[in-house]
Amino acid sequence: MLDPKVFRQKINDLQEKLKLRNFTIDLDWLQALEAERKILQSQTQALQNERNVLSKQIGQKKAKGENTEDSLAKGEKIAKALQEKEEALKSLQKKLWDFQTTVPNLPHVSVPPGKNPLDNLEVRKWKEPPLFPFEPLDHIALGKRLHGIDFDQATRIAGSRFVILNGPVAELHRALTNWMLDVHTKEHGYTEVYVPYLVNENSLFGTGQLPKFESELFKIERDPPYYLIPTAEVPVTNLVRERILEAEALPLKWVSHTPCFRSEAGSYGKDLHGMIRQHQFEKVELVQVVRPEHSYKILEELTSHAETILKKLELPYRVIALCGGDLGFAAAKTYDLEVWLPSQKIYREISSCSNFESFQARRLEARWRETPSAKPDYVHTLNGSGLAVGRTLIALMENYQDQNGNIAIPAVLHPYMKGITHIEK
Repeated sequence: MLDPKVFRQKINDLQEKLKLRNFTIDLDWLQALEAERKILQSQTQALQNERNVLSKQIGQKKAKGENTEDSLAKGEKIAKALQEKEEALKSLQKKLWDFQTTVPNLPHVSVPPGKNPLDNLEVRKWKEPPLFPFEPLDHIALGKRLHGIDFDQATRIAGSRFVILNGPVAELHRALTNWMLDVHTKEHGYTEVYVPYLVNENSLFGTGQLPKFESELFKIERDPPYYLIPTAEVPVTNLVRERILEAEALPLKWVSHTPCFRSEAGSYGKDLHGMIRQHQFEKVELVQVVRPEHSYKILEELTSHAETILKKLELPYRVIALCGGDLGFAAAKTYDLEVWLPSQKIYREISSCSNFESFQARRLEARWRETPSAKPDYVHTLNGSGLAVGRTLIALMENYQDQNGNIAIPAVLHPYMKGITHIEK
C-alpha cells in the first residue's frame, strides 16, 4: 500500500498520478473524513491530558488526606467520554485504512500513458515468427493427434478449464519445468525454494490480492480460512514478512515452481480456448527483494532472465511495457513477455515482470537497514514468471510442429527428455 502520509500531505498530487491508472479518489469524502479524524484525535488527546492531570491531583489530595469524592466522580465522566472518543476514532481510522488498502500503486514516471491494453508500448522483438509451408495446427489439434492433451477426461474429473497431459507431452511439460529451474539457479543465481500451496489471509493481503481480488481466488472455508495460491509470488514474497533485513543479505533471489489456482472470475468468456486460461496451471516464478535504489536496474535484469528461456527455446517473442491503465493493482511498472502462437497468428502473454517498489513491503512490514544501528526502511519487491509452463508448452508445440503434426524437441531439452527428440503420433 501507499505511504499513509501521501493521503494527508500530497492528496492533489496523488489524485493526478492515479488518473494515469483510471483510478479516481472522492476527494470531498476523503478530506471530510480526514478533518473528522483530526477533530476526534484532538478531542481524544485533550481528554487524555485532562485525565492525567486529574489523576495527579487525586493523588496529591489523598496524600494530604483531603476528600476526593468529587474528583473521582469527575474522573468517571472523563473516562466515559474518553472511551467514546477512542472508539469513534478507532472506527474512523479503520474506515480510512480500509479505503487506503483499495488504492493501487502509483505508476513509475517511465510507464507509458494509456487507458487499456491497446495503449501498451512495444519495447522490442526477438526472432521473426516462422513461415510454415502448410496451415499450422493449434495445440488442441496437435495434442489430440498425439494423444497428449485430453480436455474431455479432465472435464469429467473436475469440470471445465482443466486439462490432462499424457505420455511424452506430459514428460515435455515436466522437462520444461526442470530445465527452467536449472537455468535460473545455475545461470542466473536464484535459490530454489519449495513453498506451501495453501496460504492464509495475511499472506494474500501482503502481496495485494486481498481484499480487492477475493473473487478470483479459490477459498477453503475453515476458521481461519485457507486460500489456494494464485501464484508462487504470494508465499515466496511473504518469506520477508515482518522481517528487518541487513544490507549484506540483499538482494534476495528466489525461484519456485508451483501449481497456480485461479477462478478467473473476471475473464467473462475470454481466452477459454484450450490451455490458454485454466483454473489450474504451473509456473516457474522469479522473486527478488532488493535495496530501493537498485530496483529498476533489477527489473531489467529479471525481465532478461525470463527472456533467456524464450531465447534458448528459440521462440519468437516481444516485450511490452504496460500503460498506466493496464498495470496490475500492486505494480509500479510491468513488462509483459508475449510469445508467438502460429495458429492464432498473434503474440500471447507468457510472463509479466513487475517492480512493486515498496507497495507490497508496506503491507508485509518487510524492511532493511544499512547498518545494525540505522533506521529500517522498506525494501522493494519484484517478481516475474520465468515462465508459465503450460503456455510455454503450447508455444513450443505450435512453433516446432511439422506437416504431419509431429513435434520436434528443442536441443536444450534433449537431456531432460530421456533421449526423445520428437513427439510423433
